Amino acid sequence: MDLGLQDKIILVTGGATGIGEGISRVLAAEGAVPVIIGQREADNKQTVASIKAAGGNADSFKAELTLPEQCNAAIAFVVEKYGRIDGLVNNAGVNDGIGLANSNYDDFMHLLHGNVVPYFLMAHHALPYLIRSKGSIINISSKIAEISQDNTSAYPGANSGPNALTREWAVELLPYAIRVNAIIVAKTATPLDERSIKTFPHAEEVANIVAFLLSSKSSHTTGQLVRVNGGYVHLNRVVTF
Repeated sequence: MDLGLQDKIILVTGGATGIGEGISRVLAAEGAVPVIIGQREADNKQTVASIKAAGGNADSFKAELTLPEQCNAAIAFVVEKYGRIDGLVNNAGVNDGIGLANSNYDDFMHLLHGNVVPYFLMAHHALPYLIRSKGSIINISSKIAEISQDNTSAYPGANSGPNALTREWAVELLPYAIRVNAIIVAKTATPLDERSIKTFPHAEEVANIVAFLLSSKSSHTTGQLVRVNGGYVHLNRVVTF
């Protein structure tokens, strides 16, 4: 199926490693130009070089996504070079081990800030250009927003944010024909974890859904939380009272 993504300029935060790398590679294979936005320049350039070696196109920009001025600079770079933005994939984030009993205010706020604020900043600064292109936003979220991970507070709280923002933005941006959806993933299989290969979705499988939701083939899909987890349900422990 031709998704019609040829030459579309798609920003992918955290697009150099993990799920983000899978998304960047699938978008490039569909003919789009993924622009990787992330703070590790070496990873960004390595993934861009690998995509180009495989015959695709990609670009990157180094930015700390919790800082408004750097998010704005990333958008300015893309617009100056390509003249447009057709889509945004908010993917960058980090898990934590900050429980209720063993945490403190500063650690909790640091994780909240790092996992929610970049989603808002990138969408905010990209919005004028997404309005022009009638583009699409995809927010990558986690199952931890819905079921327990145990001994963590900031990560489930943070991932509830993108879920709620997805619904809110879908309503707010409907007059501009901008669609906003979220993908809720479980643990994703990687070559480093052989036991997970048969159980969890691969990054490419998550990326395929991202590509579809960015495309005009999903023109009536907005405000949805799409679960890509193979039916996986995680319960760490059962407590009997």
